[in-house]
Amino acid sequence: MWYWLFKYVLIGPFLRLIGRPRIEGLEHLPRTGPVILASNHLAVVDSLYLPLTVPRRITFLAKSEYFTTPGIKGRLTKFFYSAAGQVPIDRSGGQAAQAALRTATRVLEDGNVLGLYPEGTRSPDGRLYKGKTGLARIALETGVPVIPVAMIGTDVMNPIGSKSYRPTKITVRLGEPLDFSRYEGLGGSRFIERAVTDEVMYELMKLSGQEYVDLYAADVKSGDTAQSSAPAA
Repeated sequence: MWYWLFKYVLIGPFLRLIGRPRIEGLEHLPRTGPVILASNHLAVVDSLYLPLTVPRRITFLAKSEYFTTPGIKGRLTKFFYSAAGQVPIDRSGGQAAQAALRTATRVLEDGNVLGLYPEGTRSPDGRLYKGKTGLARIALETGVPVIPVAMIGTDVMNPIGSKSYRPTKITVRLGEPLDFSRYEGLGGSRFIERAVTDEVMYELMKLSGQEYVDLYAADVKSGDTAQSSAPAA
């Protein structure tokens, strides 16, 4: 109930007013059944405008910090993400990665739409960064099609490092579904997972028009670019 209230009553009208969002390629989204939406990630408002423009309910795997921050602000944040149907995940790796995979699998087994950001974090400079292979693991495990989604203009509305919102025009562009059934039975291979991830990122680059950088955004933010060139686990 809260998801639809946020979308159509509490937040949606204001977002439509300042963003005048337009969605392209909606015909690529099936009306029913499981599907993964793999989006570039430019700003916090990506997670608002994608659900706003897509008619089906989207479940994102949200970082656990959104649900564990102390204080009044933390409780409000937890309420918002919980009410909107978002699922907390621990991104520390190892066992946490397996738990995230199980959570994503359950969402898709229930016939729902799963939203993922392959870059793992927001772009530090508006460019498109190397995708992490968690997306590929989920796609290969479930056999669910992946639809690339380009968010355009959200970084203008909500610039990096800013908490302000500038009225601008937002475009959400959906690409054709990507079918990875040719890799059936090959899940678990880091080379196959990298190939799947890179194919998704290539489609995102074409859809968004962003410059591609073969480094992980998180490593660029931390200054540890040496890690970005190492094979993904």
